[in-house]
Amino acid sequence: MHFYPHHIGDFQRDTASLSDSDTMAYLRLIWMYYDTELPLPNDAKRLAFKIGSNPDSVQIILDTFFIKEQDVYRHKRCDQVLNGIYDKSVKAKLSAQARWSKNANDMQTQSERNANALNNDANAMKIDATHNPIPITHINKYIDRFDDFWKIYPKKIAKENAKKAWVKIKPNDDLIVKITKAVNDQKLSEQEQQFIPHAATWLNNKRWEDEVKSAQKPLMGWK
Repeated sequence: MHFYPHHIGDFQRDTASLSDSDTMAYLRLIWMYYDTELPLPNDAKRLAFKIGSNPDSVQIILDTFFIKEQDVYRHKRCDQVLNGIYDKSVKAKLSAQARWSKNANDMQTQSERNANALNNDANAMKIDATHNPIPITHINKYIDRFDDFWKIYPKKIAKENAKKAWVKIKPNDDLIVKITKAVNDQKLSEQEQQFIPHAATWLNNKRWEDEVKSAQKPLMGWK
């Protein structure tokens, strides 16, 4: 995104103790966050190079104004703004579909179907703004890759819940490779259906990190 609301009073209050150069560094980090619609990587040296600052100052700014989560730094206000824009984009798409319906007699029915489909997608993809906001430009990519996972997962139950779990973890290429390998290594397709967890449970519990049991000890203990 290339526009965001800048709350001058809050910004001036938060940066009152910063030097002019550190204030600009903080502002450029926020711009990068909005421009990519992604949290910042845990790499102060690389970030400093991109914004023309120094690693020590960038690390202090990250620790002060951002929240570290695994290998990234998140910003609460940025996440709230991004999720707000996503909500508006869903409503705008729904309005456009209703406006351009070719069959006037079927417009209400079609709009209801579109609304239900969009609401289902929104519920599946929208995550709490303070934890895991979904980048607007990356939503389709996650859904497309989920379809590949769904094809290999042996228990085809509660697909929408599984889709929510997939979007929540936002897997990159490396993680998708691990997930695919784990499904095969754990030989889930060979287990009795009653012992295979729903895909959402498997994803939410990060079961791809489970140690693979030996052939003499069947994979059990699913919840």
